[in-house]
Amino acid sequence: MREVSAAEITQAVKGLFIDANIDLGEDVLTAFRKALETEESPTGKEVLNELIENARIAKEEGVAICQDTGLAVVFVELGQDVHVTGGDLIEAINQGVRQGYQDGYLRKSACHCFTRKNTGDNTPAIVHLEIVPGSTIKLIAAPKGGGSENMSRVMMLTPSVGLTGIKEFIVQRVKESGANPCPPVIVGVGIGGTFEQAALIAKKALLRPIGSTNPDAEAAAIEEDLLKRINNLGIGPQGYGGRTTALAVHVNMIPCHIASLPVAVNIQCHAHRHKEAVI
Repeated sequence: MREVSAAEITQAVKGLFIDANIDLGEDVLTAFRKALETEESPTGKEVLNELIENARIAKEEGVAICQDTGLAVVFVELGQDVHVTGGDLIEAINQGVRQGYQDGYLRKSACHCFTRKNTGDNTPAIVHLEIVPGSTIKLIAAPKGGGSENMSRVMMLTPSVGLTGIKEFIVQRVKESGANPCPPVIVGVGIGGTFEQAALIAKKALLRPIGSTNPDAEAAAIEEDLLKRINNLGIGPQGYGGRTTALAVHVNMIPCHIASLPVAVNIQCHAHRHKEAVI
């Protein structure tokens, strides 16, 4: 049994959230540059160049990419041969969020649902815990902005609508979202499971690097078709029109009940922030 201290987890989480909010991933920047080659709208090209410049300034000056520094979402893959010492795992994560948002000068967005009173430290974090083989802990920090999250949906479709109905729902969701989620977006899709599982695998789909190929050939074909349809909507960068509405569509599929067809769409803004570490 390998021991990992709660303090080490706290430090890792702190660093991940600061880094995620300041340093935009190279896969996203590569996607911006690739989009510049195909974007036909002069305004769309200008927006893409501004997004690249914004990311450069954020990294060089150590400031947040966006004023919405997100609700703190953490994916944890906890090795079954790890024992956390000196504290509680969830509290260690929350402490890392507190310190990261305070020391990183990041906006704290967590508030009470009704009174809207701010919790003051961006906790509690949304923690998704998975027990896996091994003796390490993998932490993925994924700060999620409100604008894109508000445009996300779960729909319990009837099985009879089939793949055609699934695609229509996804494309229509992006169309109705318009400029609200700050395109170009990344579209995470979860198909199957139950109501809550579809939403979770849709969010996890966002973590796959942009430009990577889905190992499931059927899902890969769906992604390719959806990306073409979404980019033909003409919403464009920041909603000003153009061919770059989405940078990627990522699909996760799992079996579902014979009477159900859950489909979740989790939209991510152009500030596609996530960082990971293994302890």
